Amino acid sequence: MADISTTWMGLKLRNPVIVASSGLTGTLENVTAAAAHGAGAVVLKSLFEEQILLETGSAAAENAQQYYYAQAEDYIREYTRGNALAGYLDLVKRCKDAVDIPVIASINCVSHGEWMAFASEIERAGADGLEINIFVLPSDPGRSSADNERVYADVLETVSRFVRIPVAAKISSYFTSLGSEAVKLSGSGIRGLVLFNRFFSPDFDIETFEVTASGVFSSPSDFYHSLRWIAILSGRVHCDLAASTGVHDGKALIKQLLAGARAVEIASVLYRKGLGEIGIMLAELEQYMERHMFSSVDDLVGKMSMARAGNPAVYERVQFMKYFGGIH
Repeated sequence: MADISTTWMGLKLRNPVIVASSGLTGTLENVTAAAAHGAGAVVLKSLFEEQILLETGSAAAENAQQYYYAQAEDYIREYTRGNALAGYLDLVKRCKDAVDIPVIASINCVSHGEWMAFASEIERAGADGLEINIFVLPSDPGRSSADNERVYADVLETVSRFVRIPVAAKISSYFTSLGSEAVKLSGSGIRGLVLFNRFFSPDFDIETFEVTASGVFSSPSDFYHSLRWIAILSGRVHCDLAASTGVHDGKALIKQLLAGARAVEIASVLYRKGLGEIGIMLAELEQYMERHMFSSVDDLVGKMSMARAGNPAVYERVQFMKYFGGIH
């Protein structure tokens, strides 16, 4: 039998399929169900920076920061419904008692601030790791790319000093130089980079003139973006890589491993088809490894990365011209 275990940010996983931060990981019942269906690890549903600031009384001090939207306070209070922080710590503890797979906490943030002290409480509650989901939309014309990107470094360097458990950063591709920034962030003390996060995309209802949500779930075609960047960055960053968004079947899982990911995070396919898809994906991985005589996941990881490619240009623009130059 092929060994499908792997390591992710120093944690031992029985397989490379992680259930991503979502409603699927927001309750003890859901987490135990994910473990029972074979998940290698779970990332608990994210706490938001604004929730932490409001409950710890730090919101007033943080209002001056441009990242905190004071006009959203009523909504956040209603969403939080009080005691969210205590409830989150309790969820970490109960999940750790109930399952034998790594339980990774998650915080969604947009700034470097007082909320970071809560990371230490998450560690004391027993979380095996912490995923920091960061996204700063570069929409302010008055802020330079360096200003925006410094937020990421400030957050990760500080969090890595607050806790001893491994930290992963889930980031977007909105950087002026993604390759350079990924290498820089990988040296900030984190143990993993997750490429890429999903965020709210607005749509318009043209009858009611309301802003609505669009593209809540990923589609299988979304995985090509992260596949390219996992392959480009594999062997170049100073931490593990994991792929997220668009991994909907065993083939996509295999491709991301070959590109250089040590694990993948999935959610949309589980919403659409159920937790049974975890076992189907893992069975396809095992069959593939046996067919190609790979004895372990380590034999796959990075085999098709840019660093090990015979023709590295296949990942860059020259191939766009080759394949599409004749289309009129």
